[in-house]
Amino acid sequence: MRAPDVSVEIYRDVTGFADGTPPWVHTAADVGTNAGLLLFAALFAAGWWRARGGDGRAMGLALAAPVAMVAAYLVSEVSKGYLREERPCRAVAGAVHIAACPAPGDWSFPSNHATIAAGSAAALVVAWRATAPLVLPLAALMAFSRVFVGVHYPHDVAAGFAVGCVVAPVVALLLVRVAAPLVDRLRDVPVGAALLGASLGVPPDGLGGLGGAAGLGAARPAVPVGGAVPGGVSRAVGGDAAVTTPDVMGAARGVPERPPLP
Repeated sequence: MRAPDVSVEIYRDVTGFADGTPPWVHTAADVGTNAGLLLFAALFAAGWWRARGGDGRAMGLALAAPVAMVAAYLVSEVSKGYLREERPCRAVAGAVHIAACPAPGDWSFPSNHATIAAGSAAALVVAWRATAPLVLPLAALMAFSRVFVGVHYPHDVAAGFAVGCVVAPVVALLLVRVAAPLVDRLRDVPVGAALLGASLGVPPDGLGGLGGAAGLGAARPAVPVGGAVPGGVSRAVGGDAAVTTPDVMGAARGVPERPPLP
């Protein structure tokens, strides 16, 4: 595969600018491309810990996120072996590069680093939307850094970024269909509860714990059964007698009681 001329020209401009930056910028850019991957790994772990307090779907998405990233990486890696584009640090005459040029046979298109960064960010956003303002700019910066250090063309990182953003969310949303019910089942055993968090059970009455003798049932007034008896006393459920409110208020005002309904 031959790189487009416009991408070669952008590569020359970016690497020429990078070559004129201070040495500490060179070091930060070279180290940062890999350090960012460690940050994503830490965010995957944080997402798992956060999901321990959520439902089965939340935990399923947290567990699926790194798997989805790996799936995106595999798509990128297989594509590299099929397309076989030479690295710009070898193919472009007079190329300057901050990072060491990868060995021959380590093809350029698409960028695996960009794919992993974008796939990690996209999968995290699906599982934990609040991370979007952090992970998406970080992924874009990591992708750009591969051009900055001179080991990829711009179209390499653009393609890798697109692969990560498309493949990872699709894989995560497919995997969670299997992972969510599996998480719910595993949470019912001690080891699963320790790793995945306790099961979020719902009371049988479906009232969120308000039903039963200590909830709504205790607050229900006695329901008259079988009609009234003399003195304004009605027969309540369970055979207990209780004076109803209308009877008490009527007696206090001297109002005659209403005859019982047939």
